[in-house]
Amino acid sequence: MDRRKFIRGSALGTVGAAGAALASPAIAQSLPKIQWRCTSSFPKSLDTIYGGAEDVAKFVSEATDGNFTIQVYAAGEIVPGLQAADAVASGTVELCHTAAYYYVGKNPAYALGATIPFGLNARGMHAWLLYGGGLDLVNEFYNSEGLHYIPAGNTGAQMGGWFRKEINSVADMTGLKMRIGGLAGRVIEKLGAVPQQIAGGDIYPSLERGTIDAAEWIGPYDDEKLGFYKVAPYYYYPGWWEGNLVLNMFVNQQKWAELPEAYQSLLQTAGKAATLEMLGEYDYKNPAAVQRLAANGTQLRQYPQDVMEACFKAAGELYDELNASNPAWKKIFDSMMEFRGETFLWQQVAEFGFDYFMMAKQREGALATGK
Repeated sequence: MDRRKFIRGSALGTVGAAGAALASPAIAQSLPKIQWRCTSSFPKSLDTIYGGAEDVAKFVSEATDGNFTIQVYAAGEIVPGLQAADAVASGTVELCHTAAYYYVGKNPAYALGATIPFGLNARGMHAWLLYGGGLDLVNEFYNSEGLHYIPAGNTGAQMGGWFRKEINSVADMTGLKMRIGGLAGRVIEKLGAVPQQIAGGDIYPSLERGTIDAAEWIGPYDDEKLGFYKVAPYYYYPGWWEGNLVLNMFVNQQKWAELPEAYQSLLQTAGKAATLEMLGEYDYKNPAAVQRLAANGTQLRQYPQDVMEACFKAAGELYDELNASNPAWKKIFDSMMEFRGETFLWQQVAEFGFDYFMMAKQREGALATGK
């Protein structure tokens, strides 16, 4: 499919069916020339996750024949990666590409536009945002922070992190210093661990020096590029704190209001396209990456059941505390949790039923031969 034609048709084509007959260059010429800057929370070396912002910029420029351009800057080129949202809110840049849960120190409700421990998977999150009212609910909160939120990428379910020593029981979490994002840090604190908030590019040296004992990032493809397997041999799964991770654009609220409606529609459509691109790219690249990691000595480990149960209980306790103290959080969280029950009820029927059978066939070796 020609993505340029598709995006033009989806976004600029909102003028109606009659507008589809118009030449898209004529539509583009009727709109103003706009140049925006986007600061990313990620380094260029992480091509898949950083590439989400580049995808959005590319789609927008192509669809407008260069009338609306977005220059993407890597973490640190304008502001540090974990200050991206602040730069947008203050007007330093028009927008950023980030993970909303980096800013839970401002308000835990930020995490709800990204992911929370034992929350939704990628398909569930996409459904809730677009059809379950989630997008309106999170934007009601983000707008109060001077930001407009647009989903623009998803990693899918993540791995559970790299450890210098094995985790055999809940007791092994006591005193563990771990780089971990979002609200997961507050969950593992309840188990006696010590969470650390460290930007992606700074994780390896911290792990190598022993400043931290463990670290999570995303999954095999990115983790291999960052070299974690060289300094921490145990690779755990699943990342119970990230059954999915939405990457998002934060747009300065005033700049968003000033943007022509056609450009607003285009940015939202480009975000959806970037989400599909990122999910597909990770799903394609992770299988080969995890096999390379295993060949290089990485030892895959599943979290012990008692650790999973303890973390699930601790997450529930945290949510009870937030529900009692944070109305903005509770309003969004209640909606997400209502849908969580619905989506996992459904997914265990068709999705899990199919996946479980096919995974059994993979273990038998039948998928490689087709027999």
